[in-house]
Amino acid sequence: MEQVGTVAQVWRYPVKSFQGEQVESLDVGPGGAVGDRTLAVVDPAARKVLSAKRYAELFMASARLDGERVLLTLPDGTEHAADDPGVHQALSDWLGLAVRLEPPPTDGVFPMEMYTGMSDEDSPVFDWPGPPGTWLDLADAHWLTTASLAAIAGAHADGEWDVRRFRPTALIETSADGFAEESWTTIEVGSVRTDVLMATPRCSMPSRAQPGLARDKAIGTTIRDANSNNLGVYASVTQSGTVRVGDSVHAS
Repeated sequence: MEQVGTVAQVWRYPVKSFQGEQVESLDVGPGGAVGDRTLAVVDPAARKVLSAKRYAELFMASARLDGERVLLTLPDGTEHAADDPGVHQALSDWLGLAVRLEPPPTDGVFPMEMYTGMSDEDSPVFDWPGPPGTWLDLADAHWLTTASLAAIAGAHADGEWDVRRFRPTALIETSADGFAEESWTTIEVGSVRTDVLMATPRCSMPSRAQPGLARDKAIGTTIRDANSNNLGVYASVTQSGTVRVGDSVHAS
């Protein structure tokens, strides 16, 4: 394998579809990064998990780790510990729906709703089950390069192509051109070794408003039209390890 870049940013999202936190390092293995998407907002009556694919307001809350505790900040500025019994009512009051904050179920899968048109929020919704035992959408890791961001930005120069729209495990700085990671089959990021599963298909989330970023439907349509609705890659972990900012990235 050859060196293709370095780790520019590392991200963790303790609660699914909430704003996450930029960190210096992450331990990553089969099943994803430690502390990442360990919790989600669920509708227990419908047996579904809420996602910003369907519920855009989730983007306006944030979550972070404080030691081993997950702390949530809601749009009104109030902070709640995930292990506080009152957190479920606080979330329900905010969303106007009886919900709970829960880890992944052990007895099956809670599907999420997403649009059939991916970036088209006027299209019908369908249920996406996701893998069992996790709140991840599909894969252990999601890698995104600065090359891909630069390439797609060229197709919509007025867009804000902020990495927060795409929620990768790590952003890889590379001098390669185009959608570089889509040509790689094996990627070593720090001491983590992964096999690429597929290009990352995009949904409605990148187009949505979030703190500091305006809603822009052209983000989604540009990815659809310029790169077959893909940006970044999903990968499975074959060797657990740690990803740190500044680590070398090798690929083949």
